[in-house]
Amino acid sequence: MIMIGPPGAGKTMLAKRISSILPPMTLQEALETTKIHSVAGKLSDKKALIATRPFRSPHHSISSVALIGGGSIPQPGEISLAHHGVLFLDELPEFSRHVLEVLRQPLEDRSIHISRARWVVEFPANFMLIASMNPCPCGFYNHPIKTCTCGSENVRKYLNKISGPLLDRIDMHVEITPIYYEEMTSEKPAENSETIRQRVIKAVDMQKKRFKGSVNTYSNANMSSQMVKEICQLDTSSQQLLKRAMDNLQLSARAYDRILKLARTIADLSQMNQIDLAHVAEAITYRNLDRENWAG
Repeated sequence: MIMIGPPGAGKTMLAKRISSILPPMTLQEALETTKIHSVAGKLSDKKALIATRPFRSPHHSISSVALIGGGSIPQPGEISLAHHGVLFLDELPEFSRHVLEVLRQPLEDRSIHISRARWVVEFPANFMLIASMNPCPCGFYNHPIKTCTCGSENVRKYLNKISGPLLDRIDMHVEITPIYYEEMTSEKPAENSETIRQRVIKAVDMQKKRFKGSVNTYSNANMSSQMVKEICQLDTSSQQLLKRAMDNLQLSARAYDRILKLARTIADLSQMNQIDLAHVAEAITYRNLDRENWAG
């Protein structure tokens, strides 16, 4: 997921709260995560088992080796240290273009393969990528009150720091809007993290039952294209809506699969067995950065 919005809108705060709504780690996940941190020398002497999902937030000056792993003595990088947890990249356009491009393969394969002259190594990298960025250099493009001083061309150049192939691999592009005083001081009750977490746990349980007996497939995100066709079947109105979106946004086949997987997950969160029009429509709205006219 990539969150795009002005400074102070709460992007970093939301990213740090993601872990609080994720389901508890299974014993197998905890063991895998502990092994990786042990190999990397990151395991505390006082901690025999990592039982909470990791949250890694490297600085934008990080090198590609530090991110994906490697070195003269092969070590896991940040993407492997975030295995079964969250990798948060704040101010995404400030990262080196080369560093960002190395994320493409692990986002697809959920692992990283590193080959050198004397060795070949594979590290697991099944992480949730959360990224945040301003919509332009000054940060106020599309702001309802403040005026952007960048101009459309500078906005496009800024957004183009993130390549199309990388954006194509990110399921959700979420616009974060500013929070006003009335909202911050409102006493209107809101869902707490534990309530949302219970809903997520129920959705995860649905997926476990769905993929019981499947090899290497345990969630919607892991579905192959063939499984997407079998499991994410749409009614006529949903198919027509998705076709219009594909044509208008000129989406790729990868984006098509990701929209269907996301629609299936949205339906799971509602405890519904069938994907309906509202689920598909919501999934399509999370492809905002695919719109050619987003930056004017």
